[in-house]
Amino acid sequence: MEHTVRAYGHDPAAAAAAGGYGAEAAQVLGVDPGRILKTIVVSVDGALAVVIVPVDTRIDLKAAATALGGRKAVLADPADAQRATGYVVGGISPLGQRRALPTVVDTGATEHETVLVGAGQRGTDVELSPTALVAMTGAVLADVSRPRS
Repeated sequence: MEHTVRAYGHDPAAAAAAGGYGAEAAQVLGVDPGRILKTIVVSVDGALAVVIVPVDTRIDLKAAATALGGRKAVLADPADAQRATGYVVGGISPLGQRRALPTVVDTGATEHETVLVGAGQRGTDVELSPTALVAMTGAVLADVSRPRS
């Protein structure tokens, strides 16, 4: 599938000042924050899953649980997320994970021709179409994000 790797000099202080890794990527790469997607590992009824939402939003855990066929979702323990995906927190990619986890992509991603997701390390993203992202992850599309308050 067509994609572009977008690397930038990750700076922990800049990430903190920007409000997180995704916000830093949006600033450094000059990209609308709605096109930068964060990969969040959750536990749905005790089983790990992935939720992908724009960095300028927050995850709706109840909607995520429903989209993934469960009743309750909570953020996964960071150590469990790293162990399951093979990636470090802040660089978790929805692509090429150690083991494929059930995945949901927020419908907001489809508003853009291309989106950027983590490429497996902080400071590197992959730009691809939302359609390719859904196909490569086997994801379902659902409204699983809410505006930041």
